[in-house]
Formats: sequence, structure tokens, C-alpha cells
Amino acid sequence: MKIFPASKIAEIDSFTIENEPIESIDLMERASSKFFKKIMKRFPAPRNCKVFVGPGNNGGDGLAVARMLAEKNYAVEVFIIKISNQLSKDAEVNLQRLKLIKSVDIYELASIDAMPWLFPDDIVIDAIFGSGLSRPIEGLVFEVIKAINASEASVVAVDIPSGLMGEDNSKNNYQGIVKADLTLSFQFPKLAFLFPENAEYVGEWEVLPIGLHPEIIKQEQTPYKMLNREFVKSLLMPRKKFDHKGTYGHGLLISGSYGKMGAAILASRASLRSGIGLLTSHIPRLGYEIMQTAVPEAMVSIDRSDIIFTEFPDLSQFKAVAIGPGIDKKQNSYCAMINLLKEVKTPMVIDADAINILGEHPELKADLPMGSVFTPHPKEFERLVGKSDDSFTRNNMQREFAREYGVTLVLKGAYTAIACPEGSVYFNSTGNPGMATAGSGDVLTGIILSLLSQGYSSKVATIIGVYLHGLAGDLASEKVGYEALTASDIIDFLPKAWLRLKK
Repeated sequence: MKIFPASKIAEIDSFTIENEPIESIDLMERASSKFFKKIMKRFPAPRNCKVFVGPGNNGGDGLAVARMLAEKNYAVEVFIIKISNQLSKDAEVNLQRLKLIKSVDIYELASIDAMPWLFPDDIVIDAIFGSGLSRPIEGLVFEVIKAINASEASVVAVDIPSGLMGEDNSKNNYQGIVKADLTLSFQFPKLAFLFPENAEYVGEWEVLPIGLHPEIIKQEQTPYKMLNREFVKSLLMPRKKFDHKGTYGHGLLISGSYGKMGAAILASRASLRSGIGLLTSHIPRLGYEIMQTAVPEAMVSIDRSDIIFTEFPDLSQFKAVAIGPGIDKKQNSYCAMINLLKEVKTPMVIDADAINILGEHPELKADLPMGSVFTPHPKEFERLVGKSDDSFTRNNMQREFAREYGVTLVLKGAYTAIACPEGSVYFNSTGNPGMATAGSGDVLTGIILSLLSQGYSSKVATIIGVYLHGLAGDLASEKVGYEALTASDIIDFLPKAWLRLKK
């Protein structure tokens, strides 16, 4: 699914109006009807609805929804906030239609003193401002939003919470943003929905298809996309009857140190559960019996050190290399990493302590092999790329790093972001809070190593790997819940995730 900036969505609306063709008021009616039906499903028993309306087309949507709710016997009150002296053309049409329904009380809200009481059983429809907002809220609207946020009413935002900008909120005043319980976004999600600092304002969100023209959606380009099953499934390579283990590649996993052999086991198991033909796990000498017992399918390469990574085997036999889970950051490991980066010719997956070593020694970035994949969590990202004060800026830094070094850079979290060398960013739609647990990232490293070894490109391997990792976590959480979920559960549900993806 494409994610467009607010300015581009306005162009798509205009194209739809001209080429469907459809009158703008009828497109508004279609969108409002979708919103209304979702409200009816969410709140099936009629309740008191207070609709707060601005002067633009977002307000026009609110007025149309108010009419539809009143026709279904909801007790509706509408408050038109006195921002300007006139409404948009379509908002005015919907106001006149609404006035024909005598049961609806319509008020002009010209002062915060006229703000109605909001009760816990009320439904508040936020239709004040849409996604085209370009500056922080102030004045009367700011006071109205503060009052809405102070209430215990159920708040539903039309398209986007008022006050939230569609993309960049780095200069916004968050006190002037509606805190919605539910946001119903028309046709596309907004980029801002995917950033953690906006979560308490967006609440639960859902995209409502409103029939915008498919031709312009296909034609228009955007760097931002959201993964879905159909797209990820289309990337899978079929397995053929006469394929053998050599067909699916040989990967090298460099992982583990004294006290952290679990990371090596998790990454190895995940790799073998993701289709790799052959896996060699390079580990410290004292981990040999642990690995051979826990993961009998893996071949083992033994480091001369008993406790840390200090060397690596001949690389010519491997189609991909992963390094990082549990390796620690000792001086000998740093020196071995220098040598590895100079010799490796295949794509690498770089995770955990390998990222931290690069963060402490940025000069090593110059030796990164093209097509490598980084999989940091936010703190590792800061050490590698730098700090930022907001997610929009951080996302731009992520994209720039991927372009500069020709790598795929994953930033793990809710809606894990995958930045690719050509400038695109894919946000993941699978995964859950239960996956915020020790070893989850090691599992992802193993999955991506497996896919790279099978011949997938770095971009495709990362997209499939991130989606599959989250899907396995979702399936696991259905059985064990969030609190009890472990990294081993994610691995155990990889077979079902593969089946679900290919279904």
C-alpha cells in the first residue's frame, strides 16, 4: 500500500473528480458514508454524538456524517467552530442538507465559554482540520482541543486527528492535537500514524477505501509504502521439484560469546526454519557442544578463542554472511571485524554488537560490502547513524544512510521501517508488543541471512524477512499472549507463518 503526502492526496482527489468523473460533493458523500458505516459498527446502540466542525472539507465530512447518524436516531449536536466567516463550498452544501433534519441542534462555537459538556458516554466526532494542516493550532481551536482531550468521551477522528500534520510534526505543538481513540483515514494511512510519538493522538487507526481513481494511485510515485501479504507473497521464489540443498545456498552466521550463546542458537534455528540449504555457525570454542546439541542441523565452525569472536573461516563457500548476535565488543572482535569487512564479497546482515562496533569505529563504514543489511533497534540506530529529536527526522536520516552506503537499513519497532538504497521506505504491518523481548532481533537476523543465502536480493530478503518475523510473532501471540511470548515462540511459529504467507 502506498503512503502519500497530504499534498499528493489532494491531487489524487482532484484527478478522481475529473476522471471518474464524480462531483466533489458526491465524493465527499461517498467518503462520509464509509466513515458513518464504521461508526455504526463500532457503536451499534444510538448514543449522544457531538460533532466538532471546521470550515474546510474535513468539516464537510463531519456535517455529512452528522446527518447520517441523525437519520439512524443518534442524538446529534453539531458545533461549527468560528474560524472563518465562510465554509468551503461542499461543507456549505452539507450544512444546508443537515439543517433539513430538525432533530439536529447546530451551534456556532465562537468562544470557549460556549464549549459543551462532554460526558463519558458521548461520541465526539473530530472534523475540525484535515491532513493539509501546515502550522500548529492556536487560539480558539487550541482551547476546544484541550477541552476534548480533557474529557472521557470516545473520540473518533475524521481522516486524521485535528492538529496532527500528515508527515512532519517536528515543529508542532502536541498540546494542540486531538487525542483520538479511533482514527478512520480515507484511502491511505498518513505517514505520521507510523511514528511512536504520535500514537497517543492517532489511537487505533483504520484505512477506509473510498474509491479514489486506481489509475492515478498506480501512476503516482511515493517513497513510502506499507507492506501487506499480497505484495510480500508476490516476491517469493517458487521451489522446483529437482532443487537440492545447494540450490538454497550456504550461509555463515558469526555469533555468540561467553554467556551469550543463546543468541547464536536463536539466529541459527531461525535461519534453518526459513529455507536455507546449508548453515555454518561460527562460534567461540566453548560453545561447540551447546550448538551441536541445540541445533543439530547446523554445521559448526570453531573460533580459536574459547569465549569471543576473533577470526572467521574461508568465505568463498558462502553466499551470505551475518554477524552480530551476542558477539560482544572486545578488542580482538573489533580487529576480526576489520579483517572480515576487507575480505567479504557477499552481502552481510549486520546486527547487535557488530552495529555497536561500527558505531564506535565509523571509519569501518567505508568497507561495507554493497547490498548489506543493518537491523538495529533504536539505541543501536543512534550509535550507528546519530540522534534525532523526532521520528520524521530520524526516518530521513535512515533513508540518507541507506543511500550513502548502498545498504538496506532496518529500524526495528512498531511498524518496522526498511530504508532501501534507492530512497524507498517500507513500513511493516505485522508484529506486536510481545515481540519486544530478548532474542527477537537475533531471530530476524537468522531469517534474513537465510533469504540472502537463497539468492533473494538484499531489499527483497529484508522485506520478506521483516514481514515473516512479525507474522510469526502475531501467530505466537494468539496462542501465548504478549507477556509470555519469547523469541523461541517466534521461531516455533515460523512454519505456520510461511504457510499463512503462501496461502
